[in-house]
Amino acid sequence: MRSIWKGAISFGLVTIPVKLYSATEQKDVSFHQVHRDDGGRIRYKRVCTVDGEEVPYADIAKGYELATGEMVVLTDEDFEDLPLSTSRRIDVLQFTPAEQIDPIYFAKSYYLEPDAQGAKPYVLLRDALESSGQVAVVKVALRQRESLATLRVRDGVFVLETMLWPDEIRAPDFEFLEEDIEVRAQELKMAESLITTMESDFDPSEYHDTYREALQQVIEAKVAGKEVVTAREEEEAGPAVDLMAALRASVEAAKRERTGEPAKPKKATGRGKSSKEAKESKEAEEAEEEEKAAPKRKARKSA
Repeated sequence: MRSIWKGAISFGLVTIPVKLYSATEQKDVSFHQVHRDDGGRIRYKRVCTVDGEEVPYADIAKGYELATGEMVVLTDEDFEDLPLSTSRRIDVLQFTPAEQIDPIYFAKSYYLEPDAQGAKPYVLLRDALESSGQVAVVKVALRQRESLATLRVRDGVFVLETMLWPDEIRAPDFEFLEEDIEVRAQELKMAESLITTMESDFDPSEYHDTYREALQQVIEAKVAGKEVVTAREEEEAGPAVDLMAALRASVEAAKRERTGEPAKPKKATGRGKSSKEAKESKEAEEAEEEEKAAPKRKARKSA
């Protein structure tokens, strides 16, 4: 595993340097979006909706949209000025029984490994916490987000479980909760009997992802049957084509196909001129004139 964060547990006057690791990973079968006919990868571009230009990643900022539709643009400098007092620290706030924390608050789990010089205080706090039967409620800042979290012990290692804030938990506002639904005693007794019949110790190794296994079998069958597409090497993208020029070229190609005229030699697009609007207006007029002239050429050819 590779550590994703370095900091320290701050416990009273004790500081324990630690490294943070993701404790879980998704085992989904990953796919790429491809062209059905030839297996070529589908690419997406970051295009500005205002000027239609592709935007380099370095020029992208975060925007907060107001109710009026206006946008507040925040830069990296704006985020740097925000106070994160727990940055690089895991501050222990209190200790509490684990059963008092509703699991709905938990978001993501991480392992904490001590640095060499922090091994002894790490083990000391670990053993004391484990014998107390409680969890530590802490505050930590990860990826420019401050979170509540808990520290508990699992297999001799501290597990940091980040938590949602109380205002991030939705209330279950469902209509049936307001209804007066009557449950008969016999029905309740039967349901309780069913639960008792299905009681068993939980062993996670007994369960597996049958969908993922079946999907993997489909992929392996296609590989065995050589139903594999080798996509051609991607060609380097050419310069952006002016919209009016593209429309004009399409009109000319359609006319040549209809009248049987030979293709005309390509001309420079003139991209980059300052009078872009005037150029587009001129090209539109030329296309319109050629469209009007088409019936005359067709009449002469028929004669």
